[in-house]
Amino acid sequence: MRTIPEYHKMFSDHLAAYTVSAVPENLYAPVNYILSLGGKRIRPVLTLATADIFSGSANKALDAALAGEVFHNFSLVHDDIMDSAELRRGNDTVHKKWDNSTAILSGDVMLILAYQIFENYEPEIFVPMASLFSKTAIKVCEGQQLDIDFEKKDIISIDQYILMITCKTAELIGAAMKMGAIIANATLEDQKSIYDFGKNLGIAFQLQDDYLDCYGNQDDFGKKIGGDIIEKKKTFLYLKALQLLDQENKQDLITVYNSNDKEKISKTLDLYNKCNIENEVAAEIKKYTDNALGILESLKIAKEKKQFLHNFGNSLMQRKI
Repeated sequence: MRTIPEYHKMFSDHLAAYTVSAVPENLYAPVNYILSLGGKRIRPVLTLATADIFSGSANKALDAALAGEVFHNFSLVHDDIMDSAELRRGNDTVHKKWDNSTAILSGDVMLILAYQIFENYEPEIFVPMASLFSKTAIKVCEGQQLDIDFEKKDIISIDQYILMITCKTAELIGAAMKMGAIIANATLEDQKSIYDFGKNLGIAFQLQDDYLDCYGNQDDFGKKIGGDIIEKKKTFLYLKALQLLDQENKQDLITVYNSNDKEKISKTLDLYNKCNIENEVAAEIKKYTDNALGILESLKIAKEKKQFLHNFGNSLMQRKI
């Protein structure tokens, strides 16, 4: 097994060699731009590592990792438009640097490019991966629509929120790992287990993202702190706070969250702190991380490979970015 930094470098080198040079320039320049902004590269790293874990070749999984990362960035380009976000990884979002129409088209072409990359594989690998990718793409769109629908509702349940982030974020992490398993010709049972591992890890990952949006450092996080609060996103933190606060504070939270108060972020965080929301989200993150780590026991892989995944899962939950 390689180390995480080695997988990261391996993928970064492969990505650096992938530049789309075609006309019209303004369609493809945003593609190269968003892919050049860096990022955690968690999904491609997991694809490569999973291929190695099941005795496959990480080198053979490079194009699958690339396709997944291109798709992920397509979803970010469109997501940023819908959220009116100005920053992505500490840089201007595509729609801010260009315009909304260009960003929509560039996102569309990225989705198609992702499928094109899969064509580099032989049919016995291409067919199951394309099928998995299509199902995952639909789930991501379902999650995004749920996210939009929730903005129009006064209240949603925590279960509904978990379903949304499962579709929008966790499914793609699970799929990234399953792609590596497919390339390594893992058993169908192991493919399902590694997919479930990734999905639970993905839920924990998104909950950590929600936490960092409120309590992270902007320079580290690469996005404006409090963005979810400004956009009135009904995150786990908000929904759990509504459950825990007394009636007066609960009403104050609803009022300030739906306002345009200049001190909206600080006032919301004050109310979050009254119910120790940091401890609550930490417990929820631990629950899904533990779910993921529990699935490892069903995998028919060497002990040191299970430990690799165990360490990786824990490191994700301790991240600051």
